[in-house]
Amino acid sequence: MLAYLIRRLLYAVPILLGVNLLTFVLFFKVNTPDDMARMQLGTKRVTAEQIVQWKQEHGYDKPYYYNAAASGWQRLTDTIFFDKSMRLFVFEFGNDIDNRSIRNEVITRMGPSLALQIPVFIVGLGVNIAFALGMAFFRATYLDFWGVVTCIVAMSVSSMFYIISGQYVISKEFALVPISGFAGGLDAFKFLVLPAAIGIASGIGSSTRLYRIVFLEEISKDYVRTARSKGLSEVVVLFGHVLKNAMIPILTGVVVVIPLLFLGSLLSESFSASRDWAATPSMQSGRRISPSCAPWSSSARCSTSRD
Repeated sequence: MLAYLIRRLLYAVPILLGVNLLTFVLFFKVNTPDDMARMQLGTKRVTAEQIVQWKQEHGYDKPYYYNAAASGWQRLTDTIFFDKSMRLFVFEFGNDIDNRSIRNEVITRMGPSLALQIPVFIVGLGVNIAFALGMAFFRATYLDFWGVVTCIVAMSVSSMFYIISGQYVISKEFALVPISGFAGGLDAFKFLVLPAAIGIASGIGSSTRLYRIVFLEEISKDYVRTARSKGLSEVVVLFGHVLKNAMIPILTGVVVVIPLLFLGSLLSESFSASRDWAATPSMQSGRRISPSCAPWSSSARCSTSRD
């Protein structure tokens, strides 16, 4: 087992290097340092001297991959590829065009994103598995049929519909939770309930339908027929045998999603304003977005209130 893990980790090194190199080539093929300089300085009345100065200030005046003017290892290290791309492997992200630390930006914004995405991931996984098990248990019945139809309909609905409808019904009509905003500590719970529920509901259709197929495939295998022939009930067979074996492909697919938790959800966090809270000192000090700041609100201004 240890040899297998080491071998897989060694396989990852050339893959990461190749992906890193390919991304670098594609990025700078489309967007050269001169283009970035003109974009930052303005496309009109930009002199060649200004472009050269901007490239020197931001470290883009070096060769891409090989610096023939340097000596020794600096021929490879004193390049744009090493400074801007290879340093990512040691988590040195550098600064962006506006000279802000990318590391600090990631650390600052990661908290609210994880606070929303982790509950959606864990609770959503449990809900989807439970629904899929129920449909597999009542397979080939009207409950299974209409469950599949409901999943297909849910997959066809845009996530924007879930977000706007949830905010309108739950927050505006019933005023159960705030429409948007964020807070630190335990106060964050009331701001996370709605976007978390929307995130879970929007993913039920596709995930439940996929897990149902996995369960049905397991049910058709020989070991299930053997368990039934021994007199075990359908509930024991489903939860004692099928569920455990079906979790292997399910967890294999779930693990792939874990890195995406750090990226967050652009739509959900934008509408709930949790993305803005991480970068706005006024919101970190306790300011809240009022329910009047809704996408459907006719008011042109969004008021804020302090707890």
